Amino acid sequence: MRPATALLLASTMLASTPAFAQTASLAVPAAAAAVEGEEIIVFGRGETRQVQEIKARDIVVLTPGTNPLKAIEKLPSVNFQSADPFGNYEWSQRVTIRSFDQTRLGFTFDGIPLGDMSYGNHNGLHITRAISSENIGSVRVAQGAGSLGTQATGNLGGTVETFSMDPADSFGAQGNFTYGSNDTMRAFGRINLGSADGIRGYVSYGYGSTDKYKGTGVQDQHMGNAKVIIPIGEAKIDGWLSYSDRREQDYQDMSMGMIRRLGWDWDNTFPDYTRAIDYADRLNDVDLISNSGGSPFPDGLFDYSGASVATGQTYPGNVTSADDAYYDAAGLRKDWLGAIGFTTPLGEQANLKLKGYYHNNSGMGLWGTPYVASPNGVPMSMRTTEYDMDRIGAFGSVDFVIGAQNLSVGAWYENNKFNQARRFYAFASRAEPGLSFRDYPKNPFFTQWEFDFTTDTFQYHVQDKIDLGMVTINLGWKGFKVTNEAEAIVQATFPQGKISAEDWFQPTAGFVVEVSPEAEVFGGFSQSTRAFASATTTGPFSTNQAGFDAIKDDLKPEESDTYELGLRYNTPMFNGTLGAYLVNFRNRLLAVQVGSAIQGNPSALQNVGGVRSIGVEAAGDLKLG
Repeated sequence: MRPATALLLASTMLASTPAFAQTASLAVPAAAAAVEGEEIIVFGRGETRQVQEIKARDIVVLTPGTNPLKAIEKLPSVNFQSADPFGNYEWSQRVTIRSFDQTRLGFTFDGIPLGDMSYGNHNGLHITRAISSENIGSVRVAQGAGSLGTQATGNLGGTVETFSMDPADSFGAQGNFTYGSNDTMRAFGRINLGSADGIRGYVSYGYGSTDKYKGTGVQDQHMGNAKVIIPIGEAKIDGWLSYSDRREQDYQDMSMGMIRRLGWDWDNTFPDYTRAIDYADRLNDVDLISNSGGSPFPDGLFDYSGASVATGQTYPGNVTSADDAYYDAAGLRKDWLGAIGFTTPLGEQANLKLKGYYHNNSGMGLWGTPYVASPNGVPMSMRTTEYDMDRIGAFGSVDFVIGAQNLSVGAWYENNKFNQARRFYAFASRAEPGLSFRDYPKNPFFTQWEFDFTTDTFQYHVQDKIDLGMVTINLGWKGFKVTNEAEAIVQATFPQGKISAEDWFQPTAGFVVEVSPEAEVFGGFSQSTRAFASATTTGPFSTNQAGFDAIKDDLKPEESDTYELGLRYNTPMFNGTLGAYLVNFRNRLLAVQVGSAIQGNPSALQNVGGVRSIGVEAAGDLKLG
């Protein structure tokens, strides 16, 4: 009989006050994703920091195609939010761990950096575009600080490391199909080939589609994955390749005031093009002629709507502005991700790990904006933020044992070339849009700005884990230099120039004491620095040229100090953890948006002090049978 497992509710208490001052993946065979009696959650026994690991079995029980981040939302101090039940709608996703939002967390996939996984990601891609959920072997969460070897320069808070499952050593096939409300459909298939001592690998393909649950539109994705492992004596080569094509028509962003005024089912006007034209006409309405006689003299009334200029423009129903609903909006993303790794022992006491990777992304965020008219007289246009990214990088480490010491030295380098542009495309006429928000548009009539960003990252780490029997001590540090450079192709108001973040010593220290065979006490300290972002939509390049020139020499990168203390308890029936933490967050950067988001104005950016967070967290796993 399979043991029934009950997860005790993870709880977190958090208090924040203004400061007013400036590891290895566990391989899971594809043919045995859910092992009888396997623990779903591993509470980091032997670790000197708060860490948990979700196994493939815990992801399998979710609806196929569900974002793996939904599987970790049950863990202490982890909060995941999304507007769709699968958790895949990128525009709406928010992840926080111990008061840090996802732009201040670290994310990796098989060690490959994913950047901050934000919607307009300038340095990576979302995990749901890197791997199908059925191919995930485990997800490892460190709430406070990830391992020093994590390829991330933004993890002030925790890290989320996702690992693909290894291919099985025999032939096998798997498939699943899902259908539900709102024409939700998803199909997935995987074929595995291999032998016990030879080459083994798998290839998979998945497609998912769903209609929006309010308004009109479709959100769908094609995803292909392939993995191979080639043993060469005691060494091995592993390879990964994935392709993703995601197209999501957006929901209208709703404030509480809009919900009260317009209702829960309010959305963009698509496919009602006439209503969108009406809202745009009202926004751009003027008083140039007399409404009664047509003479070329203002009469105090808007020419289109006839509303009084003195009292302001009116809109039909409970609509109060053109920002209440746009014609349509969408996010389009295409990604290729490839990697080759090499692992080999160096004698009996050392191991070498190397991996190189390449990532290409092409994408757009599209909005039907009434703030810029098409040249043919249509009072709105399609506004895009366009992304093209080429990342190439490599990382590696040497791990060796000297007596009671387990030493690790490693490094990571990445070159990221990122092009970002703001363009406008014309609608065909006042009667027909002539544009689909599910397709990549061509022939813009206006490029407002375009920039080439180059980001060079070098990071290294040194770590020593000292095993003293009942006591284990972990000491080490990491350091990095990240240089960000922006070159204007079409400049407009955003800046060009160079800025860098450099911190060569970010220390970590921790301990774990085995109090009894069942219980251990752990604690530690870590210091982290966050590099600047290379994009016009976030970070120091989101301001204007004068603002950038004023801050580039004095702007401080964000930093955090994390202190942890906790207890773990493990028996065949129960395993759990109880921990407390203190986080000092310094040099917080705040970018203040000027105007509505669709207008795309430069932000005001500055260091605004810090935040102190204190919390207690607990989680447990109880087997009832």
